[in-house]
Amino acid sequence: MAQYVSVEYLIGKDGKITERVIGATGSSCQQTTTGIENALGEVTGQELLPEYYEDSESLTQSQSQKTTQS
Repeated sequence: MAQYVSVEYLIGKDGKITERVIGATGSSCQQTTTGIENALGEVTGQELLPEYYEDSESLTQSQSQKTTQS
């Protein structure tokens, strides 16, 4: 089943756009927004949320379980 992902944009009075991906984990967050970021212009900063690291944590836990079971 496909996962529902939404993207939230907040535009400040200074014109700064803040983008937040909801419902995605790992690098899929960045893949989801690449097209719109290219259309909007230069990305001046990026703050990764904890959800970004969920896939890598799962992979690390899986790798350590395999190592200890061997």
